[in-house]
Amino acid sequence: MNYSINTPEGTRDRLFAECRERRQVQNALTHLFLQRGYAEVSTPEVEFYDLFLQSGNPMPQESMLKIIDRSGKIMVMRPDCTAPIARVAATKLKTVPLPQRLYYNQTVFRSGDAHKGGSNEIAQCGIELLGASGQKADLEMVAMAVDALKSCGLKDFHVELGHVGFFHELAKGMEIPAETAEQMRSLIEGKNYAALGDLLAPYSGQAACTALMRLSHLFGGAEVLDEALELAGSSESVCYLRELYRQLSEAGYGEHLRFDLGLVHQIDYYTGVVFRGYVEGAGNAVLSGGRYDNLVEAFGRSAPATGFAVDVDAVAGCLPGAEPPRLSTVIHFGMGDLARALAVLDTMSAGTCELSPCKTLDSTMNLAREKGASVVLSIKDGIRRSIAL
Repeated sequence: MNYSINTPEGTRDRLFAECRERRQVQNALTHLFLQRGYAEVSTPEVEFYDLFLQSGNPMPQESMLKIIDRSGKIMVMRPDCTAPIARVAATKLKTVPLPQRLYYNQTVFRSGDAHKGGSNEIAQCGIELLGASGQKADLEMVAMAVDALKSCGLKDFHVELGHVGFFHELAKGMEIPAETAEQMRSLIEGKNYAALGDLLAPYSGQAACTALMRLSHLFGGAEVLDEALELAGSSESVCYLRELYRQLSEAGYGEHLRFDLGLVHQIDYYTGVVFRGYVEGAGNAVLSGGRYDNLVEAFGRSAPATGFAVDVDAVAGCLPGAEPPRLSTVIHFGMGDLARALAVLDTMSAGTCELSPCKTLDSTMNLAREKGASVVLSIKDGIRRSIAL
């Protein structure tokens, strides 16, 4: 009987170029993070399920990959890096002065929809700025998001800014049940205009209703901030975004910034500025982050925080494919000449030369032809001889 051995659903093998491109993105990001004063932390791939309940993480439990340990406790494959890092900051790093700048280069695991073809393994590089509130911290984080995508070699990208406070300001002006407000948030986030209109129809007489109806349309350049202020009359959140934009533009980041005031995802988790990064060629956001001032406190230490994560494979998939190195030389060496052969190999460009495991020179030459090499370098008794194929 023939058996087909495949990878589990939502996972796949990555070969050659994909590995190089992933490492290229990871190296670029981690270099930037280190340069800007962020220190690396690593958390376990398996965490207790209760950790994410305690953190108030908005991720639905069905999206977590669960396992049971020997004592019967429910554990999950790490679905998110921020909550475990908040745990570390509140425990292992509780005596370290704030603010703390931390970065990670890890894989998260999520149970996706089998029909959407998504990956259950997501390589992420990200940063967390813990213990810093206010405009300067938000400026640093948005600038870091832009620079992170630049450092990977991307050109056609932008970062969309929003503020969860704007939705709160508008929702407070309406007399609606909490369930309706949550449903409204979901429809705005999904830009489901028809369903949103039906939901808000019974409240059309209320002043904030018009603004909420337009909220999912308020995305684009800085002009959407003017429209938002016209609709709302006044808004601390929109004025805050406008000032951020002014400061970032003066620093040279304006060309990569857009706005989406309908960016109201995970409204109970985020507490201020939220943002997403988009790249031409990627179907979804390749970067996501924002301010989450209440998370670390859930583990016993009060610390406002902000951060973001980059989807490494999504970014790598948008980069122009680099031509891989081609094998040009195979080294045949005699017994006792291993050190000399390795010394020669180490002078060659990576990927262009390899040692032959063959016993005879003829076998090495046949191997070299099969692999498409053009030269066999024979090293025997310290004597080097180059043979063109």
